[in-house]
Amino acid sequence: MASAAAPVAARPGGPPAQPAPLSGARLGLVAFALALGTFMMVLDTTIANVSLPTIAGNLGVSSDNSTWIVTAFAVANGISVPLTGWLMRRFGVVRTFCTSLALFTLASFLCGIAWSLPSLIIFRVLQGAVSGPMMPGSQALLISVFPPEKRATALGIWSMTTLVAPIMGPILGGYISDNYHWSWIFLINVPFGIFTIAICWSNLKDRETPTAKVPIDTIGLALLVLWVGCLQVMLDLGKNADWFNDPMIVVLTVIAGVGFVAWLIWELTDANPIVDLSLFASRNFAIGNIAFCLGYAVFFANILLLPLWLQTQLGYTATWAGLVAAPSGVVAVLLTPLSARLSGKIDARILASIAFVAFAISYWLRSGYTTYAGFWDFVFPLLVQGVAMSTFFLSMLTISLDRIPPERLPSATGLSNFTRIVAGAFAASMITTAWDRREALHQGRLSEAIGNNVPYQMASEGLANLGLNATQAAAVITRQMVGQAYLLASTDLFRLSAYLSGALLIIVWLCRRPSAHGAGPVAAD
Repeated sequence: MASAAAPVAARPGGPPAQPAPLSGARLGLVAFALALGTFMMVLDTTIANVSLPTIAGNLGVSSDNSTWIVTAFAVANGISVPLTGWLMRRFGVVRTFCTSLALFTLASFLCGIAWSLPSLIIFRVLQGAVSGPMMPGSQALLISVFPPEKRATALGIWSMTTLVAPIMGPILGGYISDNYHWSWIFLINVPFGIFTIAICWSNLKDRETPTAKVPIDTIGLALLVLWVGCLQVMLDLGKNADWFNDPMIVVLTVIAGVGFVAWLIWELTDANPIVDLSLFASRNFAIGNIAFCLGYAVFFANILLLPLWLQTQLGYTATWAGLVAAPSGVVAVLLTPLSARLSGKIDARILASIAFVAFAISYWLRSGYTTYAGFWDFVFPLLVQGVAMSTFFLSMLTISLDRIPPERLPSATGLSNFTRIVAGAFAASMITTAWDRREALHQGRLSEAIGNNVPYQMASEGLANLGLNATQAAAVITRQMVGQAYLLASTDLFRLSAYLSGALLIIVWLCRRPSAHGAGPVAAD
């Protein structure tokens, strides 16, 4: 088995020495373990969603209360992700990542043995809080163990796991809930977590990054907890609370807004900020993250919208709704290695453009759906989406991390993941609200068009001939009208997504061309 060479010597007055990359079978094993760590964390952001009714019934609580299972994880994770940079500067990248992974595995076990809703919510808070460094940590370590010329390969591996996990979450969660006890959606993490910890610690403990006793920015941390917590709760509960018609949502929004402004001012002026916002001085990091977040928000919104429509209006089970999306993940996994190979040879902005064009085509094809569409009608546009997924994450990461020096990668990846998580939270809330409101609009228009006119009378007479009375006939017609309204609402949002994806092409080309290996100083440009 090949082993790593000795660390490369640092130049006098330069940045700390960086350990030499791994090679051979050891590199492959470590890369697999790091990818598995990312997969587990991302999977847990979506796997519980489809299982909420099952969990609520088993614990004897209402479906509304069970949503706190998702909210608790999202709030805690949203707060902990931006702290990654500080934690890794203070304790080291390897130690922080492995500790986070160990605590995540323990929290998953506790979630699996939870005996009541309050206990499950507490354990989900713990799980979300300790999982913050896992995604940025695995990303930074993957980049560090690969040679600079194979950085695109490292990002490609990380991208594949990030792409597949959200798609696998509903499938796996639905299958487990339908066939086994819900606790296995959490307990399944335990053996994989132990395996990943053993591989990562045994192979990476001698590659620990330099540490420093960085002061704790207590005020910055307190403001971060305040505004992120209020924002996540507002986004998760806003729809059921009728948004700004509810005083609690208004108060949460005001606190989140004021807290964010205060936090921003404090972090930009403090000598040792908890989050390194100076990274946004780099044009590619700033503009690249804007395009990344907006593109991910549109992508994530559509990941939620299609299964929601399939399950609530077209009679698909959670498992089958997940299987509709599965082929796009397969295409992404198959094409990502090719994209990684091309990334070092082709301008990343071109690959990003391919992704946004493919996304736009996929969403546009979906805008032509009808209520008679079958399984394969839904699958084909998602195959096109798979092409987009194979280049999207890789190209956007290449652009946004361009010229970020190795010692600042943990902060950069943590901040990038944090902004993307917030964008996803906004997308999830906005898409479901917009869907319901567009449905109400179309239902009102259809009601006005039908009224008591000839088409309605003909439909009523036809249903009467089948043995339905007037009330039953009206109910059937109303149900058809609601189905058509939701169809029109869905196609409206798919079409809007296509337009937004096309518009994001412009933002991508505002970035400068990334350098060959992405290393270098970060400067305002």
